[in-house]
Amino acid sequence: MAKFLTIYLIRHARQSSALCNVNVPLAKEGRQQAELLGQRLKHMEIEKVYSSDLIRAVETADIVRGYTDLSGDIGNEFYQYAGLQETNFGDLTGLEDELLRVKFKDFYELREKSVEDVRIPGGENGEEVYTRMKESMAEVMEDAKKNDFRKIAVISHGGAIRCYLAGILQMPQGMRYYISKNMENTAITELRYFYDKDRISVERLNDYAHLEGHEKLLRKYFISARDYLDSSDKK
Repeated sequence: MAKFLTIYLIRHARQSSALCNVNVPLAKEGRQQAELLGQRLKHMEIEKVYSSDLIRAVETADIVRGYTDLSGDIGNEFYQYAGLQETNFGDLTGLEDELLRVKFKDFYELREKSVEDVRIPGGENGEEVYTRMKESMAEVMEDAKKNDFRKIAVISHGGAIRCYLAGILQMPQGMRYYISKNMENTAITELRYFYDKDRISVERLNDYAHLEGHEKLLRKYFISARDYLDSSDKK
């Protein structure tokens, strides 16, 4: 049996709407990002690809599978986990950036000044996201252990990944915004799960080398310059 499992925890590719956390397909640029990601992962001997059940994550996972020996698994709902979804943005869902900054000004100011785990109005806080992410990742890792996998990919979301990393690193969830605040779409965070010790280590973070040379695919061309400087995990 393998001593450890390599997990490529990956943010989904760019979605087709800039509204807050809407469940939509990939944009044309997102499909290009996912293709570049697939080309990069092609020779990494990935044995399974899991994803959140949101459309943008599922489509990213299916494109990646097309570059592996797992193309027959495309569209397989068995590999989709609701617990890997993005943070529930509650009352913020579906709104434009400009309206968010006005209507929820107090929330943003509190969150940016505080190290507390501030709850999104009508939505989740970081600890709740970490709890469900931890549960779903435990199921993924148990499946990998049962099948003696050595390398897998998990397609999730920027905010959810940030909450999970804060949790496994035992950081206060209110400080999670210090973890790769502008996480790029299709960026790879590499984890190692040691089977015998039931322990996870973080090997690399927000690696988007496959987007180098494709400047227009970076997030600064998707969100406004102002929001790029203080962007959170809402998309």
